[in-house]
Amino acid sequence: MLLSKLYKDFFNSEKIGGLLLIASTIVSMSLVNSWLRDAYLNFWHFSIAGHDLVHWINDGIMTLFFLLIGLELEREIYKGELSNVRVAILPIIAAIGGMAVPAGIYSLFNFGTPSQSGSGIPTATDIAFAIGILSLLGNRIPASLKIFLTAFAVIDDLGAIVIIAIFYTNSLVLSNLLAALAIFVLLLLLNRMKIMNLIPYLLGGVFIWYFMYASGVHPTITGILLAFAIPFKTGGSESPSTRLQHFLHKPVAYIVLPLFALADTAIPLSSSMAENLAGNVSLGIILGLLIGKPLGITLFSYLTVLAGLSKLPSELKWKHIIGIGFLGGIGFTMSIFITILAFPQLEAIHTAKLSIFIGSFLSGLTGFLWLRITLKKPVAS
Repeated sequence: MLLSKLYKDFFNSEKIGGLLLIASTIVSMSLVNSWLRDAYLNFWHFSIAGHDLVHWINDGIMTLFFLLIGLELEREIYKGELSNVRVAILPIIAAIGGMAVPAGIYSLFNFGTPSQSGSGIPTATDIAFAIGILSLLGNRIPASLKIFLTAFAVIDDLGAIVIIAIFYTNSLVLSNLLAALAIFVLLLLLNRMKIMNLIPYLLGGVFIWYFMYASGVHPTITGILLAFAIPFKTGGSESPSTRLQHFLHKPVAYIVLPLFALADTAIPLSSSMAENLAGNVSLGIILGLLIGKPLGITLFSYLTVLAGLSKLPSELKWKHIIGIGFLGGIGFTMSIFITILAFPQLEAIHTAKLSIFIGSFLSGLTGFLWLRITLKKPVAS
């Protein structure tokens, strides 16, 4: 089936992408804490058209990452796990729990302080990293476990995007926002008119990005809007949505996300940063990822099944959901992204990023070991 092939392509690209993210982070952290530190930092702050490379990566090419997430979400809604309401409810509510509880834990430490703006940091799950860690378990993994992780992580990312749009827009230029939305409506009309050529949609996406950027709303939101404007049709090989999603898998996994990791994990370590790890921001992030994510995902999933709104997939047990919950605590890409928007001070950003690394590492290691123990018998492929 095309659908299963597309899912396998997505899973495999995310798996390799996760390993590349790990490698990129190690390289970046090593270079920025070596004698090449100044040269490395200066490279990423090289100015092009008035903005440095880091800005172009975060506000520009990361839009492709959000576009891919949007296309994957569209596929899930039309033909995937989210196409059946009863089945979809479980990963949707799991994702909600996986955002609400970590944000609550962070707020316990930071409510009423200037750092409360970072409440969105531990709410995100990094799909590439989480799938990369899950893939290390090989044929132990039941297909339903892969699908559940992908479904709730995609919804989780959508939730993070909504958080960015609502809470991390400092100033709003309404005329530019309306212009962006007008172009989006025009693209929806092209969709309704069954225009299947991708070119007008991609050109429209460029203009939406420009006006969204000028409006004050983070321009990467363009990726999600554009994804839902592009025709899905039947989801077959002729579908513009399917073709674009297939095309974007490798560039996003092998180029966009590693570039993001190289540019945004350049954190010079210092003694003061080590002291900051005992502060409220770090504790909120680390505990939010390590404790809040598995607690929120498992608890909300359990209550959903208990209420009879959905049921656990036949191959899965609650101990597996707990393990996936820990993998959900790998925040990384989206958590770093929100950090950059949440804090204006460079020291606070560096401390938060380091906390994300620690929380994500501990979550990933715990999830891997937990699932390795609970998934004892290899699953036939």
